[in-house]
Amino acid sequence: MRIFKFSRPTLRIPVGTLTIILGIAIALSALIVNPAPASAAGKTPPELASHPTTALWQLQNTGVQQLALRSPELVQSESSNSFVTAAVDRVGPAVVRIDTERTVSRNLDPFLEDPFFGRFFGEDLRSQIPRQERLRGQGSGFVIDRGGIILTNAHVVDKADRVTVTLNDGRIFPGEVQGTDEVTDLAVVKINTKQTDLPVAALGDSDAVKVGDWAIAVGNPLGFDNTVTLGIVSTLKRSSAAVGIPDKRLDFIQTDAAINPGNSGGPLLNGRGEVIGINTAIRADAMGIGFAIPINKAKAIYAQLARGEQVKHPFLGIQMVALTPEIARENNADPNAPLIVPEVAGVLVMRVLPNTPAEKAGIRKGDVIVQIDSQTVITAEQLQNLVENSQIGQTLKLKVIRGSQSKVLAVQTAQLRDS
Repeated sequence: MRIFKFSRPTLRIPVGTLTIILGIAIALSALIVNPAPASAAGKTPPELASHPTTALWQLQNTGVQQLALRSPELVQSESSNSFVTAAVDRVGPAVVRIDTERTVSRNLDPFLEDPFFGRFFGEDLRSQIPRQERLRGQGSGFVIDRGGIILTNAHVVDKADRVTVTLNDGRIFPGEVQGTDEVTDLAVVKINTKQTDLPVAALGDSDAVKVGDWAIAVGNPLGFDNTVTLGIVSTLKRSSAAVGIPDKRLDFIQTDAAINPGNSGGPLLNGRGEVIGINTAIRADAMGIGFAIPINKAKAIYAQLARGEQVKHPFLGIQMVALTPEIARENNADPNAPLIVPEVAGVLVMRVLPNTPAEKAGIRKGDVIVQIDSQTVITAEQLQNLVENSQIGQTLKLKVIRGSQSKVLAVQTAQLRDS
């Protein structure tokens, strides 16, 4: 028998290469046994901080750390609660629903009042036609004092015979309207709970609000209780005249947070859960635009309303519009223009209301007011603010341009509501 011997090739590795391989193996085993620890409190290791995408070492149940690449924004959103949630948790319990009822009398159609109708259709039919109608409304509000003081809009409780307040926890109380101010669209309602556990909304500083800040609207829109919408502050000091409600004296906070019927009177919050405004002034033609009364305006007068006092609003008694030299020249070049106006910058008087301080002082239609107490005015909003910040009965010196002449007229302000 022949025996075959198979020779096996000998593997020869240079010593230098073998040293490198052993070094890599030892390094890898050390990495598995003792992985690089993450920095304290779960922070990103310093050696990874400069990476374009933040690298996070996350400890798993197996005890082995794995490298996950995530954007800083995603990690932040996963590692902390939503600021919106925190804001609503802070103020939401203080937000209430306000239901109102009022009786409206209706006049019958003259045809129904005619005796001819009674003869042919019978008096019983005419007597069955209701002469009164019960109208129901709904809005929002929020508690600002543990004694049961609630802030809302004046139009929410306007002419209401009955007011019912439903708290966030479901408790229901009759409400009493303490005071209203139509000029600022603010009202105070009081409930008697005989308890001191009412949640109170934290009031912020609307003067500190900036365009681009977060805006969180809370209320009961369209009958859906406890609704929250999120947006930003779109602009500040949007005048009531620009919004389309010239009978008000307000500079609104404009927001793109959704504000729907029923939101009126509810709070507009900042990102810290502080009330910066009171939702109001919904326009039917507005698309993604809402308005809120700055909370500092409410702070200035709500105590008066709670005491049932009238809020003072000085006025002159004119209807006005801003005028520029360009607008004046365009008007004067029109042969059908109703009047020729001075080609200056100021406030043009369009109408003087009868039995008002302006009429008594001799202000005329077509006058251009350029100064009040030596302070230049170029917009209607500026003039209105100067008058609003004066005192009832205070004499204001108005410099007006009438034709080619300049005159100074003394006007003594009066209370708006009294007139």
